[in-house]
Amino acid sequence: MRTNEERLNELLDHLDSLDHIHVDEIPQIDLYMDQVTTFMDEHLGQSKRYEDDKVLTKTMINNYAKNNLLPPPVKKKYSREHMLLLVFIYYFKNMLSFHDIEALFAPITEGHFMDASGLSLQDIYEEVFSMEYEQMKRLKEDLLRKFHASEESFTDQKEDKDYLQLFTFICALGFDVFLKKQAMEMLIDQIREDYPVDHSKKKKS
Repeated sequence: MRTNEERLNELLDHLDSLDHIHVDEIPQIDLYMDQVTTFMDEHLGQSKRYEDDKVLTKTMINNYAKNNLLPPPVKKKYSREHMLLLVFIYYFKNMLSFHDIEALFAPITEGHFMDASGLSLQDIYEEVFSMEYEQMKRLKEDLLRKFHASEESFTDQKEDKDYLQLFTFICALGFDVFLKKQAMEMLIDQIREDYPVDHSKKKKS
């Protein structure tokens, strides 16, 4: 059985293995659905929990378009900008509802999707992910703080001490996620008020 210290080291090693999809890795030609799912699985596969999991499926992508998270493909082909949006959706889909993702993305898709005249979706993507290194650095520091704090719990417990300390560590991580999710949802509610989604416009387009 692993020690908690070994679990922490494995966790940190796993985080080091993760990386986002860089713009220059995305083909400049438009892709069919099968090509999209294959590309995403190859480039985001390291973040899967289980080997048999799929990063994206045809059903998922169709649902994203149906629920206004993703503009429809053109002649069944997906552009580089579609791919960038799919990466964002991949990161948000386990934290936010479709309704929230739609509200969050609406100003982006309406103002910057396939817009060559100003700030492009690619520009936004690169700016957001330029913060990745510092975010990961701070995350690791926070993980270490929470881990060491958990080691100070249940110190007088003779049975199941390691498990109880691990449980405390996981609870600390979970509480952090809960609070951040609350913050995200509150901010998205404000976005929904300030930038209402015009569904009639989407249907016409």
